[in-house]
Amino acid sequence: MVLGILVGKLFGLGVSKETDTLINLGIFELSLKGFFVEGIFHVGGQIFITSLKMLVVPLVFVSLVCGTCSLNDSAKIGRLGVKSLALYLITTAIAITLALSVATFIEPGQGFTLQTQTEFTPKPAPSFVEVVLGMFPSNPIDAMAKGNMLQIIVFAILFGIAMALSGKAGERLSALFFDLNEVIMKLVAILMNLAPYGVFFLMAKLFTYLDYLAIEPLIWYFLTVLAVLFIHALITYPLILKFLSGLNPVIFLTKMKEAALFAFSTSSSNATMPITMRTVTEKMGVNNSVSSFTVPLGATINMDGTAIMQGVATVFIAQVFAIDLSMADYVAVLLTATLASIGAAGVPGVGLILLAMVFQQVGLPVEGIALIIGVDRLLDMTRTAVNVTGDSMVSCIVAKSEKELDMAKFNKPM
Repeated sequence: MVLGILVGKLFGLGVSKETDTLINLGIFELSLKGFFVEGIFHVGGQIFITSLKMLVVPLVFVSLVCGTCSLNDSAKIGRLGVKSLALYLITTAIAITLALSVATFIEPGQGFTLQTQTEFTPKPAPSFVEVVLGMFPSNPIDAMAKGNMLQIIVFAILFGIAMALSGKAGERLSALFFDLNEVIMKLVAILMNLAPYGVFFLMAKLFTYLDYLAIEPLIWYFLTVLAVLFIHALITYPLILKFLSGLNPVIFLTKMKEAALFAFSTSSSNATMPITMRTVTEKMGVNNSVSSFTVPLGATINMDGTAIMQGVATVFIAQVFAIDLSMADYVAVLLTATLASIGAAGVPGVGLILLAMVFQQVGLPVEGIALIIGVDRLLDMTRTAVNVTGDSMVSCIVAKSEKELDMAKFNKPM
């Protein structure tokens, strides 16, 4: 990652979106942008991301079916769902409360010179009824083809329950699924060998074009979001983990390093899911029957990092446009962002969609989102790392409460 950042900055000295550097080799000229940045770096990075995404649907479906059919207890499935959902919603509520409090204290929008860099048109957000209906697939194959994670989770749970209730036929089929799960995890292990190269390519291309001048006028907004993300990941999560499970937060954060770095480089909780699953099962000792449920659910609905961005952005835009928000407005922001994190999770550009919903709820101009788009890329990387850390923390807490956590494996040094 560090090498990719350095190489990207070196290329950035001679390559920009508008201009290019040509090297005359006598017979032909070599384009730095065309050959390295848009060629090797782009192709290598996209192959790596695509390979990660390739594993997501089979990993979630197969592991969740294995976990569900091995429970043999429908009440336990209900407990897993209630505990996981409650913890994800609580941590999201804490995240946005923390963001609103810190942003109100720092006042990042004071003295900001209003200048819209680009236009923003929000996509329509789904209603609550559409969210509920959208959880149930009319065509499971279509849901898998489109990567609709909530529908895949629901179908996998129902399929696993049916297998558990099907006697000998279910036992034969479960043996096949457990073998498939082993093969998929081996695929994840193979991909890990290519990970350093993929991360290098992603970082090299990103930092070639990264415009630090866009951050300068928004420096207080940028630093405020970054500070709250670090507080939530390094203080809130460890405190919740220690209080609810008694587990050692230092061990947890140490073992999260690999998954967090992957999340940072890919900016996608879904793409990082194979690594998150591997981390909580192999390094932290969470039983697959729990991790196969909590990790996919968290990658779909856990929006702590996005909630933090929404809280800071709400205060920032209100100050820029000199709009006073009441305590009722802050409560509305808290409720809207927390509950909407479930519904809009499967929609592309989820962060900006949710932010548009929040702005409309409290009467802020949606066009204000255009002010912060320029610095959102780096923040998106960081908040994805926070989201993945939250997914793993909830997995450990739920597993400990269900006595499905291998303490010897959790406490084992890296």
